[in-house]
Amino acid sequence: MPHRPMSRRGGVVHEGHELLRGKTVLVTAAAGTGIGFATAKRCAEEGALVAISDRHERRLGEAAAELSAFPVPCDVTVEEQVQAMVDAVVAEYGRIDVLINNAGLGGDTPLAEMTDEQWFRVLDVTLNGTFRCTRAGLRHMLPRGTGVIVNNSSVIGWRAQSGQAHYAAAKAGVMALTRCAAIEAAPHGVRVNAVAPSIAMHEHLAKVSSEQLLADLADREAFGRAAEPWEVADVIVFLASEYSSYMTGEVLSVSSQHP
Repeated sequence: MPHRPMSRRGGVVHEGHELLRGKTVLVTAAAGTGIGFATAKRCAEEGALVAISDRHERRLGEAAAELSAFPVPCDVTVEEQVQAMVDAVVAEYGRIDVLINNAGLGGDTPLAEMTDEQWFRVLDVTLNGTFRCTRAGLRHMLPRGTGVIVNNSSVIGWRAQSGQAHYAAAKAGVMALTRCAAIEAAPHGVRVNAVAPSIAMHEHLAKVSSEQLLADLADREAFGRAAEPWEVADVIVFLASEYSSYMTGEVLSVSSQHP
């Protein structure tokens, strides 16, 4: 029996099943400890050739070395860098089978105190960045007649949360973008879906959010804890794989949140 890589989930080891064997996968914002890195790791464990991008070049190099992935520096707010990222991955691997758009930026500011700069910055990274990457991915995939795009949204796109107007608007926009892109891409054999996590705990989130806010959010979850990044990554892998071959335009909540 061939060796199957193991992944740790919720403290329990489970086997990879080669769900992405022979696929080439590009994950944006994948340097560091968050959902992007966990997703790139899970894709590699499922047999994929993985490319990762991030605007933090030092962390990108460290992550690529750990994952044995192809690194491409990219700031998703710059169109020329997005196109160069796609071109570099295609030059390296010959094609992109799966594009996972993970780049996003949040904040915690009451709407009445929010500046235009704060509003536009969050939307430019989170929504416009996803648009730029999706557009570049579609321009590569549509002529090939195959491909999968998975976007990272958030349950905040559905649920109100104080101080999150810019982030919620951006993530709701990602949901709408996903649905419209899916309808346009379906006749060409390309699928576009999204995940909407509630809260996934990682080092970067802990640095930019207060302990009280994170504790309150975790308290709302039925399991009394935040998700681990790889628990979200497992759902992304499902959407990237042929196990979701009939799904497009869907937004899957990755949450145990109760009312």
